[in-house]
Amino acid sequence: MRFDLALALPVLERTPAALRALLGGLPPEWTDATDGDDSWSPFDVVGHLIHGERTDWLPRTEIILREGESRTFPTFDRFAMFRESQGRTLAELLDTFAELRKANLERLRGLRLTPADLDRRGRHPELGPVTLGQHLATWVTHDLSHIRQIVRVMGRQYVEAIGPWTAYFPMLQPGSPG
Repeated sequence: MRFDLALALPVLERTPAALRALLGGLPPEWTDATDGDDSWSPFDVVGHLIHGERTDWLPRTEIILREGESRTFPTFDRFAMFRESQGRTLAELLDTFAELRKANLERLRGLRLTPADLDRRGRHPELGPVTLGQHLATWVTHDLSHIRQIVRVMGRQYVEAIGPWTAYFPMLQPGSPG
């Protein structure tokens, strides 16, 4: 499917409400759980999404529109949430994410992007030239990937509790990305 902003916006709009419905009010046994050593909890993922709202999606969009490939995007700190979310509650993070996302989507709509704009190029620090359409499509995919990650981490908390039924759930299989 070719990127279509009109189809992307409804997904981007729904992510905060989906996360609030999935995580809001749950005990820490669910929201602080991880898959192990280097994995992220649902709390961490929400913090990561907040950092992306602040430093990635719209700032990079604006770089593409203003400067094209002449300026490489600043490097994105994928782990900033560990520092930035300290001392905050999940309820605060969910509120912050919803506010930032709403503001970013208003800014995005205000850009009145054309099909020609979606073909404009920027420069990613690792990937090289990317189009605005690719960048915005990645935003949608990023949301969906992290929702999947949250669900996988939560489901894996019951890997032992469900006993033999584990065989029916690919996300619970050892080594499975879920």
